[in-house]
Amino acid sequence: MFSSKLCRQELQKKSKLIHLGQVENHLSFIETGIIRLYVPKKDDELTFGFVFNGAFVSAYDSFITQTPSEYVVETITDTILWRISHKDLQEVYSSTKIGNLIGRKASEELYLKKSKRELTLLSHTAEERYLKLFEERPELIRKIPLKYIASYIGITPQALSRIRKRIT
Repeated sequence: MFSSKLCRQELQKKSKLIHLGQVENHLSFIETGIIRLYVPKKDDELTFGFVFNGAFVSAYDSFITQTPSEYVVETITDTILWRISHKDLQEVYSSTKIGNLIGRKASEELYLKKSKRELTLLSHTAEERYLKLFEERPELIRKIPLKYIASYIGITPQALSRIRKRIT
């Protein structure tokens, strides 16, 4: 039943899954691609998350509460997603055991990413955060523009450039 509710979607680089103020209506699984979560600011953007292939992605707080998102979800690369709507997921939850298991696993994965991100920001230097990101996904991080990486680790692109020079 769960798989019958999934819709495959191919998106080009720079496609927005969710705009600021839009209600998230899908939980998505990334078959291939990289997605960025960010808060648009007047003069810039604050990147707070990257999601890679093989993981779930969503403006999950908006998805759960069905309220407008306070951030944007956008593809960095061409991306293939498998998506299920909020309505269909609720139906799967109410009628199958496997649906509840999949939902729990998705929410646990999204929570752990958020928790890990918060702890990293509180307990590691910008250089350590960069090295950790590079260590975890070296083949994919090369596809992410440096300005997004700098924003993600909480520094300017110029400071990231200095870190990169120092460690190479």
